[in-house]
Amino acid sequence: MSIILLPFYILKFWYLEAPVKLLTYFFHLNKAFFHLFSLPLMIRTFFRPWKNEYREGLIKFSIFMGMAFKSMFIIADIFLFSLLLLFEVVLFIAFLAWPLATFYIPFVKLI
Repeated sequence: MSIILLPFYILKFWYLEAPVKLLTYFFHLNKAFFHLFSLPLMIRTFFRPWKNEYREGLIKFSIFMGMAFKSMFIIADIFLFSLLLLFEVVLFIAFLAWPLATFYIPFVKLI
């Protein structure tokens, strides 16, 4: 009896259990990305001086330089994060389409 239900078990795994696990993996990957590239820290400390330089006469310059460097890092981090999100979306769609593609591709007439 269980051999008859095997296709349903496979579909249940592929379209219910595995996508949840894959999205959980992507969540942890994004969390590690934020930790590694310190994007939330850069945003939180945007108006603080770079390298905590509080010497007399250099405070305004240090704040300006901190904002300039952090702006560049934030832009680069957002660009890299958007590439990561694009990769994750493509991988997720490819994962969901894989079973359908394995049955469809052999019957496609190539040019």
